Amino acid sequence: MQERGRPKRNPRDPAQDSPLSAAIGMRDREIMSMVRRAVDRRDVLLAFQPIVQVAQPNRPAFYEGLIRLLDETGRIIPAKDFIETIETNEIGRIIDCLALDMGLNALKRDPTLRLSINMSARSIAYPRWMRTLRAGLKSNNTVAERLILEITESSAMVMPDIVSVFMTDLQSEGISFALDDFGAGYTSFRYLREFYFDILKIDGQFIRGVADNPDNQVLTQALMSIAHHFDMFAVAESVENAQDAAWLTGIGMDCMQGYYYGAPTVVPPWRMPQAQQRA
Repeated sequence: MQERGRPKRNPRDPAQDSPLSAAIGMRDREIMSMVRRAVDRRDVLLAFQPIVQVAQPNRPAFYEGLIRLLDETGRIIPAKDFIETIETNEIGRIIDCLALDMGLNALKRDPTLRLSINMSARSIAYPRWMRTLRAGLKSNNTVAERLILEITESSAMVMPDIVSVFMTDLQSEGISFALDDFGAGYTSFRYLREFYFDILKIDGQFIRGVADNPDNQVLTQALMSIAHHFDMFAVAESVENAQDAAWLTGIGMDCMQGYYYGAPTVVPPWRMPQAQQRA
Protein backbone atom coordinates (compact mmCIF):
# COMPACT_ATOMS: atom_id res chain seq x y z
CA MET A 1 0.00 0.00 0.00
CA GLN A 2 1.22 3.52 -0.84
CA GLU A 3 2.31 5.34 2.31
CA ARG A 4 0.64 8.71 2.99
CA GLY A 5 2.72 11.79 2.39
CA ARG A 6 5.10 10.14 -0.12
CA PRO A 7 4.89 11.05 -3.78
CA LYS A 8 3.85 8.20 -6.02
CA ARG A 9 6.90 6.65 -7.70
CA ASN A 10 6.99 6.62 -11.47
CA PRO A 11 8.63 3.28 -12.37
CA ARG A 12 9.63 4.65 -15.77
CA ASP A 13 11.37 7.73 -14.42
CA PRO A 14 15.15 7.04 -14.45
CA ALA A 15 15.69 10.04 -12.18
CA GLN A 16 13.97 8.13 -9.38
CA ASP A 17 16.17 5.04 -9.78
CA SER A 18 18.79 4.33 -7.17
CA PRO A 19 22.33 5.30 -8.20
CA LEU A 20 23.26 1.59 -8.30
CA SER A 21 20.29 0.68 -10.52
CA ALA A 22 21.05 3.56 -12.85
CA ALA A 23 24.72 2.57 -13.06
CA ILE A 24 23.85 -1.08 -13.78
CA GLY A 25 21.33 -0.05 -16.41
CA MET A 26 23.87 2.21 -18.12
CA ARG A 27 26.51 -0.50 -18.01
CA ASP A 28 24.15 -3.05 -19.56
CA ARG A 29 23.18 -0.64 -22.33
CA GLU A 30 26.83 0.03 -23.08
CA ILE A 31 27.58 -3.71 -23.20
CA MET A 32 24.65 -4.35 -25.55
CA SER A 33 25.83 -1.56 -27.85
CA MET A 34 29.39 -2.87 -27.82
CA VAL A 35 28.24 -6.40 -28.70
CA ARG A 36 25.97 -5.19 -31.50
CA ARG A 37 28.76 -3.08 -33.01
CA ALA A 38 31.16 -6.03 -32.88
CA VAL A 39 28.61 -8.32 -34.52
CA ASP A 40 27.86 -5.74 -37.23
CA ARG A 41 31.59 -5.49 -37.99
CA ARG A 42 31.92 -9.28 -37.74
CA ASP A 43 34.62 -8.73 -35.12
CA VAL A 44 33.85 -12.08 -33.51
CA LEU A 45 36.31 -14.94 -33.07
CA LEU A 46 36.98 -18.10 -31.09
CA ALA A 47 39.71 -18.67 -28.54
CA PHE A 48 40.72 -22.30 -28.07
CA GLN A 49 41.59 -23.89 -24.72
CA PRO A 50 42.71 -27.52 -24.31
CA ILE A 51 40.96 -30.09 -22.13
CA VAL A 52 43.41 -32.84 -21.23
CA GLN A 53 42.73 -36.41 -20.23
CA VAL A 54 44.46 -37.30 -16.95
CA ALA A 55 45.73 -40.56 -18.45
CA GLN A 56 47.39 -38.63 -21.34
CA PRO A 57 48.10 -35.08 -20.08
CA ASN A 58 50.45 -34.24 -22.94
CA ARG A 59 47.74 -34.63 -25.56
CA PRO A 60 44.45 -32.67 -25.47
CA ALA A 61 41.33 -34.83 -25.48
CA PHE A 62 39.49 -31.92 -27.10
CA TYR A 63 39.44 -28.12 -27.21
CA GLU A 64 36.78 -25.67 -26.07
CA GLY A 65 35.99 -22.85 -28.46
CA LEU A 66 35.34 -19.73 -26.37
CA ILE A 67 33.62 -16.75 -27.98
CA ARG A 68 35.54 -13.47 -28.08
CA LEU A 69 34.70 -10.00 -29.40
CA LEU A 70 36.94 -7.19 -30.62
CA ASP A 71 36.08 -3.66 -29.59
CA GLU A 72 36.79 -0.57 -31.70
CA THR A 73 40.39 -0.44 -30.45
CA GLY A 74 41.08 -4.08 -31.33
CA ARG A 75 41.03 -5.18 -27.69
CA ILE A 76 39.86 -8.78 -27.20
CA ILE A 77 36.77 -8.98 -24.95
CA PRO A 78 36.18 -12.36 -23.21
CA ALA A 79 32.68 -13.82 -22.92
CA LYS A 80 32.54 -13.32 -19.15
CA ASP A 81 32.41 -9.55 -19.75
CA PHE A 82 29.20 -9.64 -21.80
CA ILE A 83 27.49 -13.03 -21.91
CA GLU A 84 25.22 -12.57 -18.88
CA THR A 85 23.95 -9.24 -20.21
CA ILE A 86 22.99 -10.63 -23.62
CA GLU A 87 21.85 -14.12 -22.49
CA THR A 88 18.11 -13.44 -22.71
CA ASN A 89 18.28 -11.08 -25.71
CA GLU A 90 18.20 -11.98 -29.39
CA ILE A 91 21.79 -10.77 -29.75
CA GLY A 92 22.67 -13.69 -27.48
CA ARG A 93 21.12 -16.06 -30.01
CA ILE A 94 23.11 -14.42 -32.80
CA ILE A 95 26.34 -14.83 -30.80
CA ASP A 96 25.51 -18.53 -30.36
CA CYS A 97 25.01 -18.86 -34.12
CA LEU A 98 28.33 -17.19 -34.88
CA ALA A 99 30.17 -19.36 -32.35
CA LEU A 100 28.64 -22.51 -33.82
CA ASP A 101 29.45 -21.45 -37.38
CA MET A 102 33.10 -20.75 -36.51
CA GLY A 103 33.36 -24.00 -34.59
CA LEU A 104 31.94 -26.04 -37.45
CA ASN A 105 34.35 -24.38 -39.89
CA ALA A 106 37.28 -25.27 -37.61
CA LEU A 107 36.11 -28.89 -37.50
CA LYS A 108 35.85 -29.00 -41.28
CA ARG A 109 39.35 -27.60 -41.74
CA ASP A 110 41.00 -30.10 -39.38
CA PRO A 111 39.68 -33.68 -39.49
CA THR A 112 41.64 -34.60 -36.32
CA LEU A 113 40.07 -31.85 -34.18
CA ARG A 114 37.44 -32.46 -31.51
CA LEU A 115 35.82 -29.23 -30.32
CA SER A 116 33.22 -28.09 -27.82
CA ILE A 117 31.09 -25.01 -28.44
CA ASN A 118 28.97 -23.20 -25.88
CA MET A 119 25.30 -22.53 -26.42
CA SER A 120 22.29 -21.37 -24.44
CA ALA A 121 19.25 -23.60 -24.20
CA ARG A 122 17.34 -20.56 -25.46
CA SER A 123 18.98 -21.05 -28.87
CA ILE A 124 17.38 -24.46 -29.38
CA ALA A 125 14.24 -22.87 -30.85
CA TYR A 126 16.11 -20.17 -32.77
CA PRO A 127 15.77 -21.16 -36.48
CA ARG A 128 19.08 -19.64 -37.58
CA TRP A 129 20.99 -21.72 -35.02
CA MET A 130 19.53 -25.00 -36.27
CA ARG A 131 20.08 -24.02 -39.92
CA THR A 132 23.72 -23.31 -39.10
CA LEU A 133 24.09 -26.71 -37.45
CA ARG A 134 22.41 -28.59 -40.29
CA ALA A 135 24.54 -26.88 -42.92
CA GLY A 136 27.71 -27.72 -41.01
CA LEU A 137 26.77 -31.37 -40.51
CA LYS A 138 25.84 -31.73 -44.15
CA SER A 139 29.17 -30.32 -45.36
CA ASN A 140 31.30 -32.98 -43.63
CA ASN A 141 30.23 -36.44 -42.50
CA THR A 142 32.70 -36.58 -39.58
CA VAL A 143 31.77 -33.26 -37.96
CA ALA A 144 28.94 -34.62 -35.81
CA GLU A 145 31.09 -37.17 -34.00
CA ARG A 146 33.74 -34.53 -33.26
CA LEU A 147 31.34 -31.81 -32.06
CA ILE A 148 30.50 -31.29 -28.38
CA LEU A 149 27.79 -28.81 -27.41
CA GLU A 150 28.18 -27.26 -23.95
CA ILE A 151 25.07 -26.08 -22.13
CA THR A 152 25.39 -24.32 -18.78
CA GLU A 153 23.58 -25.80 -15.83
CA SER A 154 21.51 -22.65 -15.27
CA SER A 155 20.54 -22.49 -18.96
CA ALA A 156 19.48 -26.14 -19.08
CA MET A 157 17.15 -25.64 -16.12
CA VAL A 158 15.21 -22.92 -17.97
CA MET A 159 13.56 -25.53 -20.20
CA PRO A 160 14.65 -29.03 -19.11
CA ASP A 161 12.07 -30.98 -21.10
CA ILE A 162 12.97 -29.23 -24.35
CA VAL A 163 16.69 -29.68 -23.67
CA SER A 164 16.19 -33.40 -23.05
CA VAL A 165 14.40 -33.97 -26.38
CA PHE A 166 16.93 -31.78 -28.22
CA MET A 167 19.85 -33.76 -26.81
CA THR A 168 18.30 -37.12 -27.61
CA ASP A 169 17.72 -36.11 -31.23
CA LEU A 170 21.28 -34.84 -31.80
CA GLN A 171 23.01 -37.61 -29.85
CA SER A 172 21.44 -40.05 -32.28
CA GLU A 173 23.45 -38.26 -34.98
CA GLY A 174 26.72 -38.60 -33.05
CA ILE A 175 26.93 -35.19 -31.32
CA SER A 176 28.05 -35.18 -27.68
CA PHE A 177 26.85 -32.88 -24.89
CA ALA A 178 28.58 -31.36 -21.88
CA LEU A 179 26.88 -29.85 -18.83
CA ASP A 180 28.93 -26.75 -18.10
CA ASP A 181 29.62 -25.13 -14.69
CA PHE A 182 28.07 -28.02 -12.74
CA GLY A 183 27.54 -27.14 -9.10
CA ALA A 184 27.05 -23.43 -9.76
CA GLY A 185 23.29 -23.74 -10.36
CA TYR A 186 20.34 -25.77 -9.18
CA THR A 187 20.13 -28.91 -11.27
CA SER A 188 17.39 -31.29 -10.20
CA PHE A 189 18.86 -34.77 -9.96
CA ARG A 190 15.72 -36.08 -11.62
CA TYR A 191 16.57 -34.03 -14.71
CA LEU A 192 20.23 -34.95 -14.49
CA ARG A 193 19.21 -38.59 -14.80
CA GLU A 194 17.01 -37.83 -17.81
CA PHE A 195 19.42 -35.53 -19.66
CA TYR A 196 22.13 -38.13 -20.42
CA PHE A 197 24.97 -35.66 -20.78
CA ASP A 198 28.21 -37.24 -22.00
CA ILE A 199 30.47 -34.86 -20.05
CA LEU A 200 30.02 -33.05 -16.75
CA LYS A 201 32.25 -30.02 -16.13
CA ILE A 202 32.69 -29.15 -12.45
CA ASP A 203 32.50 -25.43 -11.78
CA GLY A 204 35.84 -23.74 -11.14
CA GLN A 205 34.76 -22.29 -7.78
CA PHE A 206 35.25 -25.77 -6.31
CA ILE A 207 38.53 -26.44 -8.14
CA ARG A 208 40.67 -23.35 -7.58
CA GLY A 209 42.91 -24.09 -4.58
CA VAL A 210 41.24 -27.46 -3.98
CA ALA A 211 44.50 -29.09 -2.84
CA ASP A 212 44.42 -26.93 0.31
CA ASN A 213 40.66 -26.65 0.87
CA PRO A 214 39.05 -29.62 2.69
CA ASP A 215 35.50 -28.34 2.08
CA ASN A 216 36.01 -28.07 -1.67
CA GLN A 217 37.72 -31.45 -1.67
CA VAL A 218 34.57 -33.07 -0.30
CA LEU A 219 32.34 -31.19 -2.75
CA THR A 220 34.56 -31.95 -5.74
CA GLN A 221 34.64 -35.66 -4.91
CA ALA A 222 30.86 -35.66 -4.54
CA LEU A 223 30.34 -33.93 -7.90
CA MET A 224 32.78 -36.29 -9.60
CA SER A 225 30.98 -39.29 -8.07
CA ILE A 226 27.69 -37.99 -9.47
CA ALA A 227 29.25 -37.77 -12.94
CA HIS A 228 30.63 -41.29 -12.76
CA HIS A 229 27.34 -42.67 -11.39
CA PHE A 230 25.58 -41.37 -14.51
CA ASP A 231 28.38 -42.63 -16.81
CA MET A 232 29.64 -39.15 -17.63
CA PHE A 233 33.24 -38.03 -18.00
CA ALA A 234 34.12 -35.59 -15.21
CA VAL A 235 36.08 -32.48 -16.19
CA ALA A 236 37.60 -30.15 -13.58
CA GLU A 237 37.48 -26.52 -14.72
CA SER A 238 39.91 -23.77 -13.67
CA VAL A 239 42.91 -25.98 -12.86
CA GLU A 240 45.63 -23.38 -12.32
CA ASN A 241 48.57 -25.04 -10.53
CA ALA A 242 50.46 -28.30 -10.14
CA GLN A 243 49.19 -28.94 -6.59
CA ASP A 244 45.54 -28.86 -7.63
CA ALA A 245 46.28 -30.96 -10.72
CA ALA A 246 48.05 -33.60 -8.60
CA TRP A 247 45.22 -33.76 -6.08
CA LEU A 248 42.60 -34.10 -8.83
CA THR A 249 44.64 -36.83 -10.50
CA GLY A 250 44.79 -38.67 -7.19
CA ILE A 251 41.00 -38.80 -6.77
CA GLY A 252 40.45 -40.13 -10.28
CA MET A 253 39.30 -37.03 -12.20
CA ASP A 254 38.91 -37.90 -15.89
CA CYS A 255 39.89 -34.62 -17.54
CA MET A 256 41.16 -31.17 -16.57
CA GLN A 257 40.95 -27.70 -18.08
CA GLY A 258 42.65 -24.52 -16.98
CA TYR A 259 45.63 -22.22 -17.26
CA TYR A 260 47.95 -24.89 -15.87
CA TYR A 261 47.43 -26.83 -19.09
CA GLY A 262 46.96 -23.93 -21.46
CA ALA A 263 45.37 -20.49 -21.69
CA PRO A 264 42.74 -19.76 -24.36
CA THR A 265 44.38 -18.56 -27.56
CA VAL A 266 42.85 -17.07 -30.69
CA VAL A 267 45.62 -18.74 -32.73
CA PRO A 268 44.60 -22.41 -32.98
CA PRO A 269 47.34 -24.46 -31.28
CA TRP A 270 47.26 -27.10 -34.01
CA ARG A 271 48.33 -24.41 -36.51
CA MET A 272 51.32 -23.27 -34.46
CA PRO A 273 54.82 -24.48 -35.40
CA GLN A 274 55.89 -27.42 -33.25
CA ALA A 275 58.70 -25.43 -31.63
CA GLN A 276 56.25 -22.69 -30.59
CA GLN A 277 53.83 -25.24 -29.11
CA ARG A 278 56.62 -26.63 -26.90
CA ALA A 279 57.77 -23.18 -25.74
